[in-house]
Amino acid sequence: MTWEPERLDDQRHLSEADPGGMLPAVAASAAHVRTGYRTAVEARLDRLAEQGRPRAIVVAGMGGSGLAGDVLAAVAGNGAPLPIVTLRSYQLPGWVGAADLVIAVSGSGTTEETLSVATQAVRRGCTLLAVGPLGSPLEAIATQASAFHVAVPVTGPSRANLWLLAIPPIVAAAALRLVPADEDLFERVAKALEDMANRCRPSSESFVNPGKSLAMDLAESVPMIWGSSPAASVAAYRLACQLAANAKYPAVFGELPEAGHNQVEAFDGPMAERDIFADTSGHALRLVMLRDVEEHPQVARRREAALRLARERDVLVTELTAEGVHPLERMATLIALGDYASTYLALGYAVDPTPISAITELKARISQ
Repeated sequence: MTWEPERLDDQRHLSEADPGGMLPAVAASAAHVRTGYRTAVEARLDRLAEQGRPRAIVVAGMGGSGLAGDVLAAVAGNGAPLPIVTLRSYQLPGWVGAADLVIAVSGSGTTEETLSVATQAVRRGCTLLAVGPLGSPLEAIATQASAFHVAVPVTGPSRANLWLLAIPPIVAAAALRLVPADEDLFERVAKALEDMANRCRPSSESFVNPGKSLAMDLAESVPMIWGSSPAASVAAYRLACQLAANAKYPAVFGELPEAGHNQVEAFDGPMAERDIFADTSGHALRLVMLRDVEEHPQVARRREAALRLARERDVLVTELTAEGVHPLERMATLIALGDYASTYLALGYAVDPTPISAITELKARISQ
């Protein structure tokens, strides 16, 4: 597979090389925010407040569904009066019990790890909130336990339905008065995603399209993607995951300040070396810094120092700055940009972004 940037402005190629419709799925993000909010309200999640504030919230999910927990934790921030834990596993931690809220999220409603955790939550007497499609095994568990269930109309792979799955947990947290989130906020997020969809539309040429521009930065490089705040770190992790799932492309995820204690050493390694006089670019290291308008002062200092260090060593650098006031808005803009970039990167390599053959094969081998 070869990288051909001219493919990104070939409208026929963008259509024919994306038969599963990943680009339209990314463009539907704004509608997903609104639908996720509406379905959560219709599920009467306000009744959670009648049970009192839980001791902790555990969000169980895998892949794109699991990111819902990370999004919720970043929205709640360090001021949350209780722990919010994302669980990507078959087993509930031993400390989780009847005083806790377990939110089981599955875009398919059939994820075995999530079903296992939901079943354990019921057995331990936890309050259970299930987020998934109608008629799924996850809904059956919730119904049998008389638990909460938000029926989201997912289509396609879970990673393309992030906001359908991530909004209901935030609505639940708002009902418990853990986060300030109302209809006005979700509408602002939806409008921000609509704006990003317009800027990154396929017909917009590469030199003015931020999604295509980021894809061109990432191509033929080894991306090291760092986040400088909880919200930016969620977007950085999402970008690394989307690069793998959509473009079948590897990336390294890190978050500050931790990345400054280990990953920064890669600036002096073999992947950082590049011949600036070579006719073709090698697979050189590229630092992709996702920065936020709200950063701890020491993290901001470490970020600036890391960027200077990289540039002094001729390491390729891309900086992306979050847009918006609320953490959810800022996270959404970064995530949307990364979703577009990972899809355009796939199409620039003539890779169909929708299939996940290796994951499917792995699951088949495990089930044998």
